[in-house]
Amino acid sequence: AIGVGNAVRSVLAQAGIEAAQVSLASLSTTLATNALVEGQGGRIGLIYIGFKERDLQTHGLADALKGDPCLLLDGGHNHDGSEAQPLDEPRLTTFLETHKSEVSGFAIASHFATRNPTHELRAAELVTQITGRPVSASHQLSAKLNGPKRALTAVLNARLIGMIDRLIGRAQEMLVEIGVTAPLMVVRGDGALISASQARERPIETILSGPAASIVGARWLTGADHALVSDIGGTTTDVALLRDGRPTIDPAGAQVGIYRTMVEAVAMRTTGLGGDSEVHFRTEGLQGGVTLGPKRLLPVSLVAVDDPEVVHQALDAQLRNATPGEFDGRFVRAVPGQTHEGIGPREIALLDRIGDSLHPLDKILRARIETGALKRLVERGLVQVAGVTPSDASHALGRLDAWDAMASVKALRLLGRRRTGAGEMLAPDPDKMAQIIIDQLTQQTALALLETAFAEETPAFDGSPDVLARHILLQRGLGHHRGLLKIDAALNLPVIGLGASAAAYYPAVGTAVGAKMILPEHAGVANAIGAVVGRVTMRESGTVTSPAEGKFRVHLVGGPQDFSDQNSALALLEQALRTKAHADAAAAGAADIQVTAQRDIRTAGVENREVFVEAIVTVEATGRPRVAVG
Repeated sequence: AIGVGNAVRSVLAQAGIEAAQVSLASLSTTLATNALVEGQGGRIGLIYIGFKERDLQTHGLADALKGDPCLLLDGGHNHDGSEAQPLDEPRLTTFLETHKSEVSGFAIASHFATRNPTHELRAAELVTQITGRPVSASHQLSAKLNGPKRALTAVLNARLIGMIDRLIGRAQEMLVEIGVTAPLMVVRGDGALISASQARERPIETILSGPAASIVGARWLTGADHALVSDIGGTTTDVALLRDGRPTIDPAGAQVGIYRTMVEAVAMRTTGLGGDSEVHFRTEGLQGGVTLGPKRLLPVSLVAVDDPEVVHQALDAQLRNATPGEFDGRFVRAVPGQTHEGIGPREIALLDRIGDSLHPLDKILRARIETGALKRLVERGLVQVAGVTPSDASHALGRLDAWDAMASVKALRLLGRRRTGAGEMLAPDPDKMAQIIIDQLTQQTALALLETAFAEETPAFDGSPDVLARHILLQRGLGHHRGLLKIDAALNLPVIGLGASAAAYYPAVGTAVGAKMILPEHAGVANAIGAVVGRVTMRESGTVTSPAEGKFRVHLVGGPQDFSDQNSALALLEQALRTKAHADAAAAGAADIQVTAQRDIRTAGVENREVFVEAIVTVEATGRPRVAVG
């Protein structure tokens, strides 16, 4: 929020515009994406209605819970929307009373809730009454079948609510303080705009918000119809294909890191690789080396600006030591203003020890068992760790000069003292150590581009994209192998490089994949441009089924309704969806709303006649955001 405020003030000053003249404010954020990649977010409780214990293992749901409380509860519905079992409200009440002070929110998923959400709605009502905590109901996040996947989406949404709420709240306060009174919009993962209040309720929809805005901005800046767009940020690199001037929507739902959600978003491959990625020393093999990510660290050069005395004293002391230490060049500090819900006594003791100051990590961790407590604190977003990153390497090489380059040089010297498998120092010279890190970033970025190309190639190659991208023949071809065989390989389309650091890193990436690298003049703000040229778009979908011949069941939020006529059933569903989509678009701040509808009617041939099986109706309401009039 501080960064947003500083940027807005700077832009207004340079443009000579009064804050009150701003008619639209729009925020794209990678906060939700980064949190999922790094495994961060609040502690939550899952209420899983009508499912079996084994369903927790489906789609990585148990891993996503990370030991957070979960209640397997009797209830749920059948595929036709009829009640399978009554909802066990007494057990639910006991669970809520037990855990209401331990969690930041609740997720609810009920069996076949998209066919009848009655039990989810009742459970959500009890959560609100008993706990007052935010609640995420799966049917409000997706209208598709697949209960465990909807449950995963609800869990991730609940985990993100507090984090996104704080960001949007502080951003709004900052804008008001500056004098910007225009409504705040937020970019959704498919590039469309929603209101700030809608984003606060459904933060999961903002995953891939940042890269979606960047793709829209890339198209606006370059006019390119066919290209790979690669956007490097602090934590992630996001790669997508621009085809016929438009990004494609991922039909399987947005995937971020290990999680495949049911959120409609651009087809994007997100890799935990950015300018602030953690540099890991690679111990295996005689040569040694480094790998980057997926975690983000605060660059040493940045924390040295905030607290130069602590950083330089610690780095100088570590350089005087004869042997390298495990935590050399690492620092830790607490994030102010966070709650301590759901953490144990060891984590609380560690937080108390950190206090309000920056510390060398080796002065804070007193026993190896505390590294687990530190990891949990980082995952909860309560503390931040600083260490060597590609940003530090760029400062040491003179490519960047925003922070403390001397601190980077010292930290790189410490990292370079680590011993390889052959017993040699990895890189005695800090410039050489910095170049090793930059070369690794180039290699990992090139692999991300190649994986995306293989994933989108038609017809598809046999094999997974990550294996194909690393295949020895492809790698030799990229290097233009000349022996008994002549092998050449390259990407067959240009790459648009985006992000504030794209100019520093991406020319070498273009060379590595044999592609033309397009670096727009305003690549660093393509994201911001995409955030304000987008449209408000709301989609709603619903289903008509046929539980018996001649009966057509419309599945509505208020429960199923039966008709004897197919057209009447479809008309009722379409009107309900039109009303909901139009209302949501208006609530998001859209003007001149246009509504379109599509019907996907599925039939089967039985005894030489077509029998109705199911119909899915999808409605889309779209319009430009309404601007403030001064």
